Amino acid sequence: MSEAREAQKIHVREADAADIPALFSVRTSVRENHLDLVDLAERGVTPAAVAAMIDAADQGVWVVEDQNVIVAFSMADATTGSVFAVFVQPSAEGRGFGRALLRVAEDWLFAAGWETIQLQTDQDPLTRAHGFYRASGWELAGPANHGDVRYEKHRLQDDHSLRSLGGSQ
Repeated sequence: MSEAREAQKIHVREADAADIPALFSVRTSVRENHLDLVDLAERGVTPAAVAAMIDAADQGVWVVEDQNVIVAFSMADATTGSVFAVFVQPSAEGRGFGRALLRVAEDWLFAAGWETIQLQTDQDPLTRAHGFYRASGWELAGPANHGDVRYEKHRLQDDHSLRSLGGSQ
């Protein structure tokens, strides 16, 4: 099946509080940039913090379900213009879920008025995330905290920012 036909089947929706356990399940299942619950809590990522993000107007949290199970999610922060997370359960990789979630987060941040948006990922250039973000039009911008690196994307580089948000979801 072509990527375009596969993408047509992907339904991204906003997360709600009932999704929080599934978000943590996906996040702790990934093979690269893996963090366990203790690591996440040390970075301030707790169920209470995620619940606050879901409730906040300036935070975006989206999920993709496959056969009624959450298999991927993304998070973005409109106060900082950053994509906070894009994670896909290993069994659901390669099906366009991450790309669809990244596009929703990008569109949402650009619609919030940001000309340049950012994200952080593991500094190891051999991780798949680097190729994924570069293929999505992001540029490596330099070092970030926690031993990560920062990527940026500018509105002018964005070939899909003109889509309506309603059409992305």
